[in-house]
Amino acid sequence: MRLELRRAIVPPPSAGEGSLRSRGEETARFWLALPLLLLATAAHAEIEPGDLTLTVTAERAGNAAPYAREMVLLRIRGLYRQQILLEEVVQPTLANFSWTQLGRDNWRRERLPDGQVGLAFDRTVAIFPHHAGDFTLDPFVHRLTVNDAGTRRVVDVRSNPIPLPVAAWTQATGGPEAKEPWWLPARDVSITDSWSPDPETLKMGETGRRIVTVEAQGMVAEGLPPRPVMRTRGIITFAGPVTRETILTPTGPVARATYQWDVRPGVPEVIPLDAISIPWFDTVSRMMREAEIPARQIGGGLVDQGEAGAAPVARSPLIAAAAGLAAFGLGLLLLGFGPGGARLRLPGPHRRALKRAAAENDPVAFRAAVAAATQAEPELAALWRARPEIVAGLAALDRVVYAPAGRETPDLAGLARLLGRSERAPRAAGTGPDRLKPIDGPA
Repeated sequence: MRLELRRAIVPPPSAGEGSLRSRGEETARFWLALPLLLLATAAHAEIEPGDLTLTVTAERAGNAAPYAREMVLLRIRGLYRQQILLEEVVQPTLANFSWTQLGRDNWRRERLPDGQVGLAFDRTVAIFPHHAGDFTLDPFVHRLTVNDAGTRRVVDVRSNPIPLPVAAWTQATGGPEAKEPWWLPARDVSITDSWSPDPETLKMGETGRRIVTVEAQGMVAEGLPPRPVMRTRGIITFAGPVTRETILTPTGPVARATYQWDVRPGVPEVIPLDAISIPWFDTVSRMMREAEIPARQIGGGLVDQGEAGAAPVARSPLIAAAAGLAAFGLGLLLLGFGPGGARLRLPGPHRRALKRAAAENDPVAFRAAVAAATQAEPELAALWRARPEIVAGLAALDRVVYAPAGRETPDLAGLARLLGRSERAPRAAGTGPDRLKPIDGPA
């Protein structure tokens, strides 16, 4: 503005000296305006508050305090308005945590709220606390080399410290510190079971291979349980190697473990293999669940193609009569004429629901599981009403659920065992010892 004022008060040059005086005035104006231009450039390149920001956010499953060995995601985000020449992330020690970085850093240009374009930086780190306690994560530091008014300058951009309490397990069983059952916190657990050949086709002395794959979302491979024990009467098992791998995804790691056995039946009869349960903690619903390696049968299944195509062998009349008599006896046994009669037992899903509610010491969930079992198995529920210990246990459970003031929770685990036992089916009406009347009428 001063230059414009001087220019306004200088008289116009005469015709003879106009060109020389004009060049002199332009030179003077240039040297007067140059410091102002340099000052404006320096002010424009100066780093202002808010130009370089770094934030770290702890992402907890279910927005609840995590337990030991449960995954917490740290979302690290930087937003920079300056040109970045070099960069380095200095991570705190994380002494009470295990950690792994999920993939590479992500750099991109991003439109800012004020319309300018800046650089955005993203990194995701999964951490796993070792034990319960109240912890504070020290700041992350992003060491940047920037162009500050034409010179290289190193700037440390710090995040805020993050308080991270880790909860202690308070339920009656399980938990991070318990060796049995295995503690497995995950968003989801899936199991794949494969055999080669099919176990029902195995004969005595032949060998089949079983491969079980367990996948857990939100867990590293080292956190998966050891190889389950597969042992039963009549088979010989040879345990193979265990393969573990961790697959990194933007939503967290996925752990995968592959267990392998070679199985050889040592007896000619059918051999049942029981199911193997793997308990795990659902980090989304914050409750214990069970995954299951399914039960299988060795032998007694499919026949060979050669045997299937063979012509039937003629049987003697005596063998046919004996077979008919055996079938008739089996029919009498199933109808209740034979010794012992049929037996009833609660199906596996209902038994597992009762055990799960008992393990969590949750009377409301246990009562709901009892109601579902009663509706599914009315004959079995009628037998329960004849058992004094079951009647007493259910009455105590109802008092806790519907009138909880001052009531003590009954032994849910013992009650689950009672309800899970098999019961002898009642005989049908008119099938007692005197159901075959004398053919000559009453005496």
